[in-house]
Amino acid sequence: MKKILVVATRQIGDVLLTTPLIHAARQQWPDAEIDVIGLAGTLGMLQGNPDIHALITTQPSKGWRDTLAVLKTIWKRYDLALVTQPSDRAHLIGWAASRQHRSGIIPAHNSSNWWKKRILGHVVVSEGDAGTVHVVAEKLALLAPWCRPDLQAAQVLPPPAQALPPALDAVILPSAIVVHAPSMWPYKQWPVAHFRELLERLVAEGHQIVLTGSAGPADQACIEQLRGIAPSPQLVDTSGQLNFNQLVSLFRRASLYIGPDTSVTHLAAASGIRVLALFGPTNPVRWGPWPSAPRITQSYVGRAERQTVHSITLLQSTLPCVPCSKAGCEDHTLSRSDCLLGMPAERVLRAVRTASLETRS
Repeated sequence: MKKILVVATRQIGDVLLTTPLIHAARQQWPDAEIDVIGLAGTLGMLQGNPDIHALITTQPSKGWRDTLAVLKTIWKRYDLALVTQPSDRAHLIGWAASRQHRSGIIPAHNSSNWWKKRILGHVVVSEGDAGTVHVVAEKLALLAPWCRPDLQAAQVLPPPAQALPPALDAVILPSAIVVHAPSMWPYKQWPVAHFRELLERLVAEGHQIVLTGSAGPADQACIEQLRGIAPSPQLVDTSGQLNFNQLVSLFRRASLYIGPDTSVTHLAAASGIRVLALFGPTNPVRWGPWPSAPRITQSYVGRAERQTVHSITLLQSTLPCVPCSKAGCEDHTLSRSDCLLGMPAERVLRAVRTASLETRS
């Protein structure tokens, strides 16, 4: 294999979780050029990745004109296409990219599976979000015809660290607690009122809090409700000021990260900071943050009030429906999630205290 295309046309966190697959392909074919195609705005997680030759952006929102332009760029230029998403468009890209070798993930039941199986040389069947295979392992299975990567040694590779802006670098302490409050989807959002109560308690106990988030209006509306809790430098707002590379630097400096089921939580876990992840309806067996460790000797269970895997502590509700693997109680992106609504700040505060004690020991 001289030229390989990885098709990763999903959201930011899932793109980051393709890095163990990309690295395994690099180890199998050290001289190959490995390109990655992904959605506009998602490939920042891969900037500077030493295993990658080039990043190709696609914008489905522009319709078939964009699709045709992308197909022209990649048409039969690759020896191998690794399709990491089950979508029709991802498989069309994989078919266009490679004349012969195509390996892809398909859902267990889908009306388009018949043609995907015909164009794939190797098929990985996904159990979906209620399944028992972590997405990192599922992606690595794409290489099964050529090699069997060691799953326990798999590493999610964050982008190379970049220096913090001088004004932030001067005030953020090694003991800081980084808090990422916003979620892209309401059904994954731990209530902002709960975050506010938690931060007020942490500030009262003398902790420095560093807020993270994007410059987007949704993130800013969330963070605005937290800014007045304390003045700087006890509460430092970095939202909209840091790229992914600078976030890695922040995580490697601070002592603890707190966040929901979101891409930034996956990035924090890959950076090696101690992580406290607040999960709602999502199945941690599939989507639990992959720890930064030489060997992964522990794994997540589907449901536990509190579970720790290496440096990551994951909290879930005690409701019997957890995890439902749905988009909240009403199963749509704007839905509420009772499992998150009912997770009190006091319980998270206790977990922070425990994590802080474990870090010091």
